[in-house]
Amino acid sequence: MPFIDAGGITVHYDLTGPADAPVLLFANSIGTSFHIWDAMVPVLAQRYRVLRYDMRGHGLTQATPVTGDAGYGMDTLADDAAALLDALGIARAHVCGLSIGGMMAQRLAVKAPRRVNGLILCDTAGLIGPPSVWADRIAAIRARGMAGIADGVMARWFTERFRAEHPAQVRGYAAMLGRTTEDGYVGCAMAIRDADLRAANAGIAAPTLVVVGDQDLATPPALARELADSIPGARFALLPDAAHIPCVERPDELAALIDGFLRGLPLR
Repeated sequence: MPFIDAGGITVHYDLTGPADAPVLLFANSIGTSFHIWDAMVPVLAQRYRVLRYDMRGHGLTQATPVTGDAGYGMDTLADDAAALLDALGIARAHVCGLSIGGMMAQRLAVKAPRRVNGLILCDTAGLIGPPSVWADRIAAIRARGMAGIADGVMARWFTERFRAEHPAQVRGYAAMLGRTTEDGYVGCAMAIRDADLRAANAGIAAPTLVVVGDQDLATPPALARELADSIPGARFALLPDAAHIPCVERPDELAALIDGFLRGLPLR
């Protein structure tokens, strides 16, 4: 299992694919690890050097303490991604983020435009709220632990059909959520709560694809379309029969969308 010191924390990552291929960086959603992308790697790693990492406080990446009402902040999470690229000697990458990973990717594309070739924003938005949603979830975690939010989260992550047909997978993802550190989840929840990226997104220069599951309750299609409309030249794609984690429910379809989009970009 590769680990590296980057941005003042120890980061768990995976890098696979041809050494001379364009790098494709994946950023996970809140409460998950980089394993949500597993089913897409065999296809995409044939053409890209696929870099996945666990966000701060998630998976096997180090958590930093959350004190009071101050979370990690979206700038911190974007800086984490840039620091990982630096530590691995990667100057530029295509960047794909899901949910909070997509918010991080938006911020990275604004803060460090020269680092981002193509941008894929999955089931995310410039503002995911209202803040009361995150305040209630943080309170529930502090009162009952991570397991206390699992049922509600699974209902948002996956469609009813997927939950019925793949109960073992859903239990596995509930376990993944439950093993996320409280500091990591709360710190990232506060980062989402406090982030409004909508105005800054007009400055994103990277070619952008916005993808959303047609049954996503957490970041509904209307919100994703609003995100696409806010980014100059962004494309929008609706993924059928998917909720908030399409890389698990519809990995082949999502991989095809990403590959088709990136193949159409000019070499830089």
